[in-house]
Amino acid sequence: MSQVTTFKIAITDDKIKRLKQKLSLTDFPDEVVDADESWSRGSPLAAVKRLALYWEKEFDWRKAEAVLNESPQYITKIEVEGFDTYDVHFVHQQSAITNAIPLLYVHGWPGSFIEVTKVLPHLVQGGKDFPAFHVVAPSLIDFGFSSASKKKSFNIDQHAEAYHKLMQALGYNEYVVQGGDLGYLVARFIALKYGSMHCKAYHINSAAPSAPTATSHPDIFAKANATPLSETEIAGLKRAELFSNEGNGYYREQATKPQTIGYSMTDSPVGLLAWIYEKLHDWSDNYPWSDDEILTWVSIYYFSRAGAAATCCVYYEMEHRQPAAFAAAQAYIDVPLGIARFSKDLVLLPKLWNHTMGPIIFESQYESGGHFAAWERPDAVVQDLRAMFKEGGGAYNCVTSRSGYND
Repeated sequence: MSQVTTFKIAITDDKIKRLKQKLSLTDFPDEVVDADESWSRGSPLAAVKRLALYWEKEFDWRKAEAVLNESPQYITKIEVEGFDTYDVHFVHQQSAITNAIPLLYVHGWPGSFIEVTKVLPHLVQGGKDFPAFHVVAPSLIDFGFSSASKKKSFNIDQHAEAYHKLMQALGYNEYVVQGGDLGYLVARFIALKYGSMHCKAYHINSAAPSAPTATSHPDIFAKANATPLSETEIAGLKRAELFSNEGNGYYREQATKPQTIGYSMTDSPVGLLAWIYEKLHDWSDNYPWSDDEILTWVSIYYFSRAGAAATCCVYYEMEHRQPAAFAAAQAYIDVPLGIARFSKDLVLLPKLWNHTMGPIIFESQYESGGHFAAWERPDAVVQDLRAMFKEGGGAYNCVTSRSGYND
């Protein structure tokens, strides 16, 4: 087993100084003003100028860094078959409850390991009235403070392998998973490759099931055709259509020409800010993002070990995989599944379609919350996991000798 060593984020003064210099030299574009829809063309000029100035003059990275370093972080080497050995950075906080359930939390884009920090202190609690968890939250390879993948065809399959091996290296032969966005795909591939021997159950948001057909899932198909869509489901389909038509350009660019957008993401801090800020605004449910929150999220990308552009690599590989990653993730996987739906998520398909994905043992529906579930609604994510794995819950005692409760 590779050595696990403690890790602290420590960006050099020279990198911070260079960031401020580049911010001071920014040339901003003009803007076509749309008073009615200020975000319709992307991140508004005035908002980006204000944030860029704050980033240059007032934002305190050292303060943000100290807060991030309050979470216990580590790094270890993980070998991915056919590729290389990678340094994987991760948060690992163990509960005081010996029988706590090992939980792998997998972040998405444009997030990072920071997403776990709001749920972390709550998930490790419990043992009496609700289950406790040992929480592991890696920086995906190509993200945060993990290595760059650098090789062609490093896909969701390899991400799944890396974090499964991380759990094994930490002594968690059996574990559960939570993920949304890219984390949804990684969770599905882990369940596909390592369930039910190792991945005993998983909880996802941002589910993307296939439509049932008379051939693929005749019972679900018949039930779906006989069941009128609810108002919530109709609204979800409209939101998904809007996202496909007006909000999916980033995906096509990152999935087809990642190198091209990579120059802006790497060389221009304001280009990176505008690229990510648009998503934080558009994909959340009126979440009151503070300037410090926005700039901490963006700074993790700017200061990342592999560089901000590396985070696009997985999109290209996902779409050039055969079958593509999202299509492969639509297979029926016989591992206990929990699903959360947040009303302002990006893709909300009819609920009955979810049953094409596997045996659903837990479902929740929230009227508020968007794409960044653990950040916008940490209470909901914690509530779901406790309900799913509690005594009497659908996944209770699914991990051998780790019920989440005191003896």
